[in-house]
Amino acid sequence: MTDPVVMFCTGATKAGTSWLHEVLSDHPECHFRSVKELHYFDALEHDQREGQAAQIRKHTDILRGRLEDAPAARLADIARRIADREAWLPVIERGNLQAYTGYLTDGVGKARVVGDVTPAYALLPERRLREMAAIAPDVRFVYLLRDPVARLWSHVRMIATRRGGGALDPKRARNVLRRTLGGEETEIAVRGDYAAALTRLDAAVSPQRRLVLFYEDAVAPGGLDPLCDFLGIGRVQGSDRRVHAGTRLDMTDEQRDKARDWLAPQYDFVARRMGRLPDAWENSRGRRS
Repeated sequence: MTDPVVMFCTGATKAGTSWLHEVLSDHPECHFRSVKELHYFDALEHDQREGQAAQIRKHTDILRGRLEDAPAARLADIARRIADREAWLPVIERGNLQAYTGYLTDGVGKARVVGDVTPAYALLPERRLREMAAIAPDVRFVYLLRDPVARLWSHVRMIATRRGGGALDPKRARNVLRRTLGGEETEIAVRGDYAAALTRLDAAVSPQRRLVLFYEDAVAPGGLDPLCDFLGIGRVQGSDRRVHAGTRLDMTDEQRDKARDWLAPQYDFVARRMGRLPDAWENSRGRRS
């Protein structure tokens, strides 16, 4: 059997990567572990392996706590998630590339694609992306784009909810957005900097080994065809069911106008890079209250 394709999905944050991981995990020709974001290469880049290991231990303990009261139908899935994390822990602790690729391919069977869906990889320098592109005979990169205003607001709501202990307070969300537009929430800003992420990706990875997709296209009928063709797997129909959807909170017209103006360079860059924008992008880009 030939080596499987290793697929990296490098983003963008809040642009449908959890949905993509779920779609590919369900594909009969793909083998994805239940740990969606492995954070292997960013942990190496920033010397954060112990921090990532601590997160894995924490999540594993949470899953173990669910076993006692879980319905019988859920037990096998929870046990699988625990096993995947227990197997991943020594890999991230050691930081060994052979162990990393071994983890991806363990249990691959006849599947043609394995992968790692970690949006933080989009922030890595060109040098590290080049290293990633060379870890196996066939490595391919996927990057999802979502309407910049929608992506920003989703990210803002997520951060506001996290800082609110799980509850979304409109005032806190408003403050997070204000700070982002004012240059104070740099983590949110860089995660939505499509221009920087794609410039690095284009420089590091050859055109035939990278695919950039609009999320809005991907969830439409037939929208997964380009991805399946790119990965060399049978075409499937995806679902537009949202994964990890945040608490609903609409932007005000004023917030939307300010966000759109702030994100204008991203709309312009993507329009040039892709040659077109989906209708949802054009509507968001051109709408003013």
